[in-house]
Amino acid sequence: MRLPSRVQRDRRLVDAALRRFLPRPGSVPVTVRRAMAYSLFPGGKRLRPILAIAACRALGGRVADVLPAGAAIEMIHTYSLIHDDLPALDNDDLRRGRATSHRVFGEAMAILAGDALLTHAFEIAASHPADERLAARKVLAIRLLARAAGVTGMIGGQVMDLEAEGRPYTYGTLLRIHRGKTGALISAAARIGGIMAGGRPADLRVLGAYGDHVGLAFQIIDDILDREGSTDRLGKTTGKDARARKATYPALLGVAESRRRASDAARLAERAIARLGRRGRPLAGLARFIVDRVS
Repeated sequence: MRLPSRVQRDRRLVDAALRRFLPRPGSVPVTVRRAMAYSLFPGGKRLRPILAIAACRALGGRVADVLPAGAAIEMIHTYSLIHDDLPALDNDDLRRGRATSHRVFGEAMAILAGDALLTHAFEIAASHPADERLAARKVLAIRLLARAAGVTGMIGGQVMDLEAEGRPYTYGTLLRIHRGKTGALISAAARIGGIMAGGRPADLRVLGAYGDHVGLAFQIIDDILDREGSTDRLGKTTGKDARARKATYPALLGVAESRRRASDAARLAERAIARLGRRGRPLAGLARFIVDRVS
């Protein structure tokens, strides 16, 4: 499904920011910089930073103020993909339509490239924008980003995901896994956009609720695409969830019921931001895009 034109423009902004914020050539060992850039470009949909940008705009903020945080979020997301693909975790050979990082650079360099992206992301988020008037907002954004990426969020979700493989699980278990593994960073992206816009606590709660529902919809559709999608279209290996006996929505609920729940989650996301009026329409469009996507 083609991205809306505004989203495509924002994607180009994110790509330009990522190029700008990568360590300068000559400032770090050349191999690790190559491995970092290899996994960042060409990138995926850039959904997380685009959510941050849309949320910032919805509260009247400036894109320039949120763009560094958006780039940091995408670096953290990319680090997680590099590490997910490693033989010790998902053992995958294909990501974004080409060989995974460890297949090109070796396991050791892939691990270090992921570590480099994670740590560099926090340097970017702390250093940019340089405007001292944004310091308090940056502190709040960094704290939220650390929680979403850490053991209370993405890492914790990954642990639960690994421990659930091949074991009986409930819908509640599935929700807990994916609130951390996938949903935490997506929800944080929306809230960080609001923080960098100077949003009030009530606005941030609205964006948090929106992000929670969008994160759920995204993961459900991701599970369905792993089962029904094609490797060529997705740019990654399909069918691996079933082979690894992972806890997924289609395996527990069936595809039809999973799609229904994804649609329900998108509607709840739209309802959550209804109070933002016209300013929230791009966020509503992103929620619908997530449910309708085929890659």
